[in-house]
Amino acid sequence: MLDELLGRAELKARIAELEDERDALAGRLEGESERRAEAARARQEAEAEVNRLEDRITELEDRVERLSGDDDSLDFRGTEDLRGDRLREVLSRLDSLSTDEEGALTAAVSDDRSLPAAAESAFGGRAPLVRRAAPCVALTDDAGVVSVALSPPRQPDDFDRWSDGFDLDPAWFHPTETTAVALVRGDLFALGRYEDGDLEFVEGFESDVKSAHSKGGFSQGRFERIREGQIDDHINRCHEALDEFLGGGSGAGERAGDDADLVVLGERTVLGEFRDRAALTATVDASGDPETALTEASREFWTTRLYRL
Repeated sequence: MLDELLGRAELKARIAELEDERDALAGRLEGESERRAEAARARQEAEAEVNRLEDRITELEDRVERLSGDDDSLDFRGTEDLRGDRLREVLSRLDSLSTDEEGALTAAVSDDRSLPAAAESAFGGRAPLVRRAAPCVALTDDAGVVSVALSPPRQPDDFDRWSDGFDLDPAWFHPTETTAVALVRGDLFALGRYEDGDLEFVEGFESDVKSAHSKGGFSQGRFERIREGQIDDHINRCHEALDEFLGGGSGAGERAGDDADLVVLGERTVLGEFRDRAALTATVDASGDPETALTEASREFWTTRLYRL
């Protein structure tokens, strides 16, 4: 009552409001201080992470530069595709090498992850080139006179062997007396066999298979079904021809017998249909009539790439 008469009640209420405001501002100040401290810590951590990443980038850039320098300075002394008489000549030279016992290394390398320790040691700083040439058969001697890799049509299983000469099997590079070769495309088939190293055409045919179709909708779907059916009929016809040739059919045509070494070449889309019956399959790009296409495909397949290391 006395405070009201003296006007102190209003002042006390204002004081209380100001004290509440003061306390609120003090709380906000404390919160801001904590946030600034947290922000400072976060900034320091971020700066440390940036520094770490920059160091890592520098390290990787140095490594890339070193590897790039290696790639620029380390390369094959030359490459050559060998076939026919040239292939026989080169293989004859390699076969003629004679050294002391365990003076010549032959190493079959199926991929760049399987380089034998013997080859790694023998080729030394040129070993990365062997990896690059894989799959291949790598050859060198303890004097470094020979240093080459051959990528043959038939890649042997991995091995490495020191001997008094190089261990090269002609069957890796040439057709054998029992080798037969078939070319299969979605619309073409050709079959041949080797006689004294020469390809003899046996038979071939082409099937009527619809080509690409540009319309959409139902027409497109119907077209694709018809085309797939035509290709299936063609593949079945190819199998029948192979059955007869290999001795499984009842026809009177030329037969190779069950011991035939069958190589099937052709389009990737149809080769899967023949892998179970072929000793080897390979994708080739051959065109023309059946006999011409078979000759072209066989020439492409029986080619060996020579790498001079």
